[in-house]
Amino acid sequence: MILVGIDVGGTFTDFIYLDHETGKTDIHKVSTTPDDPSIGVMTGLLELVDKGKLKPKNITQIFHGTTTATNSVLEGKGACTGMITNQGFRDIIHIGRHQRPDHYSIMQEIPWQNRPLVQRKYRKTVKGRLTPPTGQELEPLDENEVLRIARELKENGVESLTICFLFSYLNPEHERRAKELVCGIMPDAFITTSSEISPQFREFERFTTAALASFVGPKVAKYVKNLENSLSQNNITGDLRIMASNGGVITPRMVLQNPALTMMSGLAAGVLGGAWVGEKCERSKVITFDIGGTSADIGIAIDGKCSETDSRSTSIAGFPLLMPMLDIHTIGAGGGSIAYLDKGGAFKVGPQSAGAMPGPAAYGLGGKKPTVTDANLVLGRLEPNDFLDGEMSLDINASRNVVSELANQLKIDLLEAAEGILTILNANMANAIRSRTVQRGIDPREFSLVAMGGAGPLQGAEVAQMLEVPEVIVPISPGITSALGLLIADLKYDVIRTQFQSSTKPNLCRFNSEFAEMEDEIHERLAEDGLSSNEVHFERAADLRYLGQGYELRVGLGNGKISEKSLQTLWQKFHETHSVEYGKAFPESPIEVVNLRVSAIGQPKEMIFSPFKADGDLKNALVQTRDAVFRLNGSLQNFKTQIYRRNMLPINVKILGPAILLQKDSTTVVPPNATAKVHSTGNIIISLEPNS
Repeated sequence: MILVGIDVGGTFTDFIYLDHETGKTDIHKVSTTPDDPSIGVMTGLLELVDKGKLKPKNITQIFHGTTTATNSVLEGKGACTGMITNQGFRDIIHIGRHQRPDHYSIMQEIPWQNRPLVQRKYRKTVKGRLTPPTGQELEPLDENEVLRIARELKENGVESLTICFLFSYLNPEHERRAKELVCGIMPDAFITTSSEISPQFREFERFTTAALASFVGPKVAKYVKNLENSLSQNNITGDLRIMASNGGVITPRMVLQNPALTMMSGLAAGVLGGAWVGEKCERSKVITFDIGGTSADIGIAIDGKCSETDSRSTSIAGFPLLMPMLDIHTIGAGGGSIAYLDKGGAFKVGPQSAGAMPGPAAYGLGGKKPTVTDANLVLGRLEPNDFLDGEMSLDINASRNVVSELANQLKIDLLEAAEGILTILNANMANAIRSRTVQRGIDPREFSLVAMGGAGPLQGAEVAQMLEVPEVIVPISPGITSALGLLIADLKYDVIRTQFQSSTKPNLCRFNSEFAEMEDEIHERLAEDGLSSNEVHFERAADLRYLGQGYELRVGLGNGKISEKSLQTLWQKFHETHSVEYGKAFPESPIEVVNLRVSAIGQPKEMIFSPFKADGDLKNALVQTRDAVFRLNGSLQNFKTQIYRRNMLPINVKILGPAILLQKDSTTVVPPNATAKVHSTGNIIISLEPNS
C-alpha cells in the first residue's frame, strides 16, 4: 500500500510518499502555482512518481491539504454570491451582534461590514416563517417570490446562492423547498442552505457560515474537479481524501457539498504532524509552530490530542464560522514576509508577503523588497549554494541590496537592519503564541516547541528563548511535516444538532432519539462514500452552559443509551470543565444543553516508517566553519559557526551553538547559548537558555 500526502502552501507545494509494506519514504517540493494550484500538485506528484520509480496505479490513497478556500476568503476573491432569507432579515449578516471585534478601537475593521460576502443588492427576502421550539410553520413559504428572485439573480450574474431562513435548524423544510425551486431556475449555480452547512442556532453565525460556503464554493468545486480529472488522466486511481478543518480527512463528494469544511484544510495537517512528532519524542505538551513562506500557524497539543475551537472563537479572516475546527492561530509572518516602514515611519514585518512569485530578492525571480529570507541570508544563516539541497542557489548580493535600502531608510547599518527584521518577526510570533497560552492560563515554559515548515527551524529557537520555552523539537523533515500530518490523519465525519434541554427536566427519550438519528445520518454518509461503518468508531459530546450564560463548553459523553446515571456524570464533568476554564463552578445552578455532537472517526492507522539510521559521524557531517551574525548580551556579534549536513549527524552527540544544520526542506539554526542533539527518532532536540 502506497500513501501520498500533498500539502499546498503559499510558496511551495510539499509531497511525501510512504510505502506501508517496507516503511520507505521520500519527500519532494515544487513551487506552488497560485493561479491554479492543481498544476503544481500534478507536476510535483508526477516528479515524485518518477523519482521514487513508482507505478501510478500502485498509489492506493492520496491525502491532500488545500488552501483554496482559505485564500479565497483571505483575499476576498470568491464568487458573486446571492442570498435568500426571511422578510425583515435582509441585513442580519451585516448587522451581526452589535459586538465590536475590538472593544476599544476606533479604527478597527469589521469584516462583515467592510468586505461583505454577499453584497446588499444580492440579498433578497421572501415571506415564510417557522417558529420555535419545534420549527412549526407560522407562515407558508412564498414559492412564486422565490422563483422571481431566482430569475432576477440569474440575470444579474450571480453564480452562487445561499438560502438562510430563521429556525431552519429545527425544521429545514422551507430551505429545502426553496433550494429545489432555485435549482430549477439556476441549474449551473452553486446552491447551499444553512441547514445543510451548519444546522445550529445563532442565526448571524449560521447565515455567515452558509455565505462563506457559497462564497468559496465555485472555486473549491472547480479545483477539486480539476484535480480529480488530472489524477484520472495520469492513471492515478487511488482514493483521494481531503483534509478538513476538524483534523480528519473527507471525500471529494463531501467537499463539493460543503466547501466550508476545508477552511483550515492545510493548516490542520500541520498541527497533526507536529503533535505526532511530539508524541514520538515522548513529550506530552507541545506547541506546534509551522512557518511557511507567507504565514505562521500555531497550535496546542496535550497528550497527543490537538485542542479544538469553541463557538466563541471559531472564525476565518474575522468572519464567524460554525464548523468543527482545530484551534489554529495564524498570523502573516513567514519566510517571504516583507519588511517596510509604514506611513508613520514604524519598522514593520508582514503581513504582506513576496509569496512564490516573485518571492524574496534572494530567489532571483524579480523580488525588489526585503524579506525575512533575505535577512537570514545577509546574517549568514542560510547557505547560498545549498538551498533545497543544492537544487536552487540564492543571490546574496540581491538580498544585501534590498536590505541596504531599508537600512538607509532607518539610518542604521546593514546587519542591524537584517537582525531587526528577524527580531520584529520573532516578537510577532512570540506574541501570537502568548495569545494561545499565557492569555488562556497556560504556561508555555511547560511545553516543547515543535518548529516546522520551511522557516520554522530557522526562527524557532529564538522565538522559544523569548517565551522561556526550554526546548525546540525539529522534525526529521520539518518542511514536509504538514504533508506527513496528512498521512496520519483519520477519516472524520461530524454531525451537530441544536437541542435545548435543561438539567432540571431532562428528556431521556429525546436525547436517545436525537443521537440515534445523528448516527443514522453518519451511516448514510459512509454508505454514500463507499465506506463501511466497521472502519470508524463513534464519539459523542454535548455543548453545555449554565442557564443564562451566553456561550457553551464542550463536554464528552459516552456511547450507548443515555440514562439518568450518564446524565449525572455529564453534569459533573461540565462543572469540572467550567472550573478549569473559568476558575469557578456553580454546582447549584441549572445546566442547559445547547448542542449535541456525534463524530465518526476512522480507526487509528499504524504508520510504519523505516527506523532511523544512527550511523552518522560529527566530523564527516561538518561542511565548513564560517561567520554568522547573532545578537548576544544586547549586541550583534560575529560567531564562528559550524555548518553540518543534518542527515550525517550521529544520535545523542551534543552539538554546541551556534551551528547551522542543512537539509533539503529546511535549515535549522542553533543559536549561541544553545545545544542540539539528534533524538533516537531522528528528530532534533535543541536545549535553550533564556535569551540575554
